[in-house]
Amino acid sequence: QVQVVESGGGLVQSGGSLRLSCAASESRFVINVMGWYRQAPGKERELVATVSKSGYRNYADSVKGRFTISRDYTKNTVALQMSSLNPEDTAVYYCNAVVAGIDCWGQGTQVTVSS
Repeated sequence: QVQVVESGGGLVQSGGSLRLSCAASESRFVINVMGWYRQAPGKERELVATVSKSGYRNYADSVKGRFTISRDYTKNTVALQMSSLNPEDTAVYYCNAVVAGIDCWGQGTQVTVSS
């Protein structure tokens, strides 16, 4: 089982920026997709951004132009640079790694944007 650990959440004012980082433990299987999801109170978990092993990036419409996902394939890490944050971005952010078809999740990191 691949372990996934996030870091970098916190409290930021509206219009500010935050950077989330995630590291996945080594695996004998290739990590296909890595990405970020979020879950706000009372809402379902939703995709924020993913990046495949080939480098294809997918973003939710709500974050396009504001968030940037990046991945280091040699270190099994993925980062999410978030800019122009607004209160609607407040949520627990989860890192995800798809390994041999299995979803591996981190414990989540809280991001709170104050107005």
